[in-house]
Amino acid sequence: MTNTGLYFGSFNPIHIGHMAIAGYMMEFTALDELWFVVSPHNPLKKKDTLLNDQYRLDLVTLATEKDERFRVSDIEFRMPRPSFTIDTLTYLEEKNPGRTFYLIMGADGLKSFDKWKNADLLIQKYHRIIYPRHGVSKNYILSQPNVTLVDAPMMEISSSFIRRSIREGKDMRYFLPPEVYNMIRGMHFYE
Repeated sequence: MTNTGLYFGSFNPIHIGHMAIAGYMMEFTALDELWFVVSPHNPLKKKDTLLNDQYRLDLVTLATEKDERFRVSDIEFRMPRPSFTIDTLTYLEEKNPGRTFYLIMGADGLKSFDKWKNADLLIQKYHRIIYPRHGVSKNYILSQPNVTLVDAPMMEISSSFIRRSIREGKDMRYFLPPEVYNMIRGMHFYE
């Protein structure tokens, strides 16, 4: 069996924090590979600042293409919207026998996990690998069923901070993978 981590997100845009977390997961867990699942729209978030699906997919591909342990998935682009994790996982399991899927998520996502479609089934069926976030206690995380808390460094970088900073004319080159920065600048995204 191949242990496959699924890192869901809008990646609007993907940044060095996302990449650091992905790298940590590959080096410090039992995962064999990590798939970035680019989500068209998170039902729990506003859509007004979301860059075009294909552009976000292209940015994630640029950020990850040099690491053979990473794969980019656009599966949710071809599924009914809004997309739900349980539906995506069911589909991926049918199409990818021989893999054990793990959910990679930030600790802050645990607080709203009960709002996810079929949350009980997700908890029962899929192990969640949790990276720490400020404001979420270790005791709370470890009280949740079917989780592993990793000791990853906390990432204070957010896509909303990057979008806002670009809009304000700030140079964000050191917050983004170089190829991602170049495409964002060249296409005038988020300006």
